[in-house]
Amino acid sequence: MRLLRVVTGVAVAGALAATTFLLIQSAEGEAPARERLVVAPTVVRPSVLVDVNGAVLEEFSGDCATSRFSYLCFRVLDDLLAADRELLARGGLTIRTTVDQRLQQAAQHAIDERVRHDDPPLAAQAVVVPGTGEIRAMATSRRLIGREGRLGFQQGSTAMVYTLAAALESGMRYEDGFPYAGEYRAPSYGAFKNCKGEAVADPAHSVVNQKRHHGEFTTLRSGTWAAENAFFLKLTEKVGLCESVTMAKRLGLARADGAPLAEYETFTLGVNEVDPVTVATTYATLAARGRHCEPMAVTEVRDGSGVLRSFPPRCREALDPAVADAVTGVLADALARSPLKGLGRDAAGMQGTADGYMSAWYAGYTPDLASAVAIGAPEPEAARRRLADITIGGRRHAYVEGTSIPGPIWKDSMTTALNGLPETTFTRPDTRRFGGCRDSCAK
Repeated sequence: MRLLRVVTGVAVAGALAATTFLLIQSAEGEAPARERLVVAPTVVRPSVLVDVNGAVLEEFSGDCATSRFSYLCFRVLDDLLAADRELLARGGLTIRTTVDQRLQQAAQHAIDERVRHDDPPLAAQAVVVPGTGEIRAMATSRRLIGREGRLGFQQGSTAMVYTLAAALESGMRYEDGFPYAGEYRAPSYGAFKNCKGEAVADPAHSVVNQKRHHGEFTTLRSGTWAAENAFFLKLTEKVGLCESVTMAKRLGLARADGAPLAEYETFTLGVNEVDPVTVATTYATLAARGRHCEPMAVTEVRDGSGVLRSFPPRCREALDPAVADAVTGVLADALARSPLKGLGRDAAGMQGTADGYMSAWYAGYTPDLASAVAIGAPEPEAARRRLADITIGGRRHAYVEGTSIPGPIWKDSMTTALNGLPETTFTRPDTRRFGGCRDSCAK
């Protein structure tokens, strides 16, 4: 009598397809054909990404370099790894994302109109819903590969908003400010202290304005409208560096590389490398009147048996609604006074240009949507690729500012995204609390 041995196994084809087989084999070697049994293959269907309405976006293999939605893919991959690494080992998943394909197409079209896929710099946009943190669109000018999947651009002057919010929270008013200065130099090493209490000012370093003198006195409002470098260094000195950094964290700011925010004297000028999703989220907190929600790209993961994991919104009150409304009032005027002029409905925004034209931004919001657009070379290539004397989208630019490429991308995509939706309005600032000046008035 021959001894029989049962051998089972799994043959994996790609990351998500599997075939099961059963083989009866004699102990003496290969079994005769009549003693071999092959079970018909069982193929597990591939995992898929679906949009907020359940329509399929694409298959999801975890190889984001081949994805049509590579920016979104990397975000989903990171979210799933953070939640449950074992999820990615399973096949046949339906991963419901927060993406709205209409908004995704609007963002992609606006980028493609101005930045070509083979241009040296990379453009990226994220659209976030205030009050929930749901990411409605993530678009880039080309597919992301490797390190590019974790985008990090110097934030530039869109970071001034955090110091503005800290100043208004501290009791300053719209017309408080300082005599105009074309440059700023710290008076002492202790003029700026980080959140550890360490002196981090550099009296040998001078910061100059990018634009011309616009008056004898700069206020919170006029300094924000002009994105005036020297003014915001002086304002940070008065309000406190740690207070500015803490405000940014409360609103949701974090570095793209996961490291702690760099707490330098020039924090307010946007020296940290951050991602458009993060910046859009901080502006969404203002749009939601101080309610901060963690950005989310996935709402649930399910297989044939049902929901495996849900991802509910994670929100908290980060800022007094009245302070958020006061910031919005300044940014609404900043948008209206900019070359973009506005969206034809309540909207607020801030342009951003990084030191040395390393990157350029536009970030803004309505009560219903917040968005941030960035262009530049992702770190660490940024230092070698300045946005000066450069051709982008077939057009030569002496230099790129926030309102020259990112701003029009932001305006076009937001206009299309909001088309047909009911108009909603901001809560007007409390002028009794924030109007006029308190103790830093023009003389």
